[in-house]
Amino acid sequence: MNNMHNGDLDLNLLPVFDALVRVRNVSRAAEELDMSQSAVSHALKRLRAFFGDPLFLKTGSGMQPTPRALELLAPVLSVMGTVRGELLVREGFDAEVARRTFTLCLTDMGELIFLPRLIARLREAAPGCSLRTLQVPMHQIQGVLESGDADLALGSLHTMPDGLFQQQLFTRSFVTIVNRRNRRIGDSLSREQFFELEHIIVSMSGRREDAYDAIVDQLGGQRRVYLTTAHFLTVPMIIEQNPDLIATVPRELATKFASYKSIRMVDTPIEVPPFAIRQHWHPRVQHDAANSWLRRLVKDTFDTHPE
Repeated sequence: MNNMHNGDLDLNLLPVFDALVRVRNVSRAAEELDMSQSAVSHALKRLRAFFGDPLFLKTGSGMQPTPRALELLAPVLSVMGTVRGELLVREGFDAEVARRTFTLCLTDMGELIFLPRLIARLREAAPGCSLRTLQVPMHQIQGVLESGDADLALGSLHTMPDGLFQQQLFTRSFVTIVNRRNRRIGDSLSREQFFELEHIIVSMSGRREDAYDAIVDQLGGQRRVYLTTAHFLTVPMIIEQNPDLIATVPRELATKFASYKSIRMVDTPIEVPPFAIRQHWHPRVQHDAANSWLRRLVKDTFDTHPE
């Protein structure tokens, strides 16, 4: 990019600001920008001098933006989005030589479903790239995608804001898991038993109405919820130790949970339609070459994902 100046502000510094906002680490920003760490540090020094603010402060969790940096976030991201989407789109994204970290918003369920296959495909197609995952409360996902802290959000995000783009990858159905030692339950689970027994539900927000299987309550009636947790992967261990509890989970997870000797699957006695698994992204990266490439990779990887 040729040097562009407005007064004392060198617009070549904006990619440094953009990278630091996204990766929160000087060395990782330098790697992504193909610059030396000292050059990024020098650019940050110039940004601080121009704006009269530290902009980023070192913390135990990385370089955190100051309130002034957050004020600058929207206009800088808008400029960078325009440059990437409209001016540099022809450069494309060369996956074979690229070196960058892609960040995905995933639940622990999403990690179990997506990561094994996606890691294999990414290593083959983009050997210099790596992955990072975040668990983000539902109401914060739009902000995380808008800021560039994450590239995509993957999963069944039924309350996702309208301002995000989305693409369906595949569909899943629900089943109920029970403890094999629960002698009250035979080969099938009756509707009466389903509402008599106590349930575990999974909700990232902690609110029952945001539970992943909230559709069961909407279609069948209110269950007796004993435990609300934010983590799918603890559910089989809890049921293993507490045989009277049951849980309704996506079939793929139930199949994996059945590897616990004490866990088995039964059909959920409520007719629940399949739910969609999608990838979501912010409009500002719609034309970003790297993000577009990542979306295609995800879509190709899971387009024929079996039930």
